[in-house]
Amino acid sequence: MIQFDAIFLVDDDPINNLINKRLLGKTEISETIIEFLGADMALKHLEEIEIEKSLLIFLDINMPVMNGWEFLDEYQVKFPDRKDKIVILSSSIDFQDRKKAMEYEIVSGFLEKPLSLDKINYQMSKY
Repeated sequence: MIQFDAIFLVDDDPINNLINKRLLGKTEISETIIEFLGADMALKHLEEIEIEKSLLIFLDINMPVMNGWEFLDEYQVKFPDRKDKIVILSSSIDFQDRKKAMEYEIVSGFLEKPLSLDKINYQMSKY
């Protein structure tokens, strides 16, 4: 069942994006999966598109140019009325990162890499 107009994979590691895109392609969450190697590129794309439903955004924290926290701050200012689901997908095991992520109302989850079908199903069960 299609739940989202698109899925954004925001991670500076192209291998992670490729693996996650293939994994998410096995689900019926969305027909469209778009990879971004930088948070700044994802924000720019968000400004240029129109959507009917909402997006599912998997966001890495540690990236050059603009990190995940900076993305979240900009997103809140630029898109206060959007109903997208943003899930932090990070290799960080630091409890402070998890705590900080949950301080953002727009963050609906925090998953540790690597992504798996079980983790995707768990996250989707929340929606």
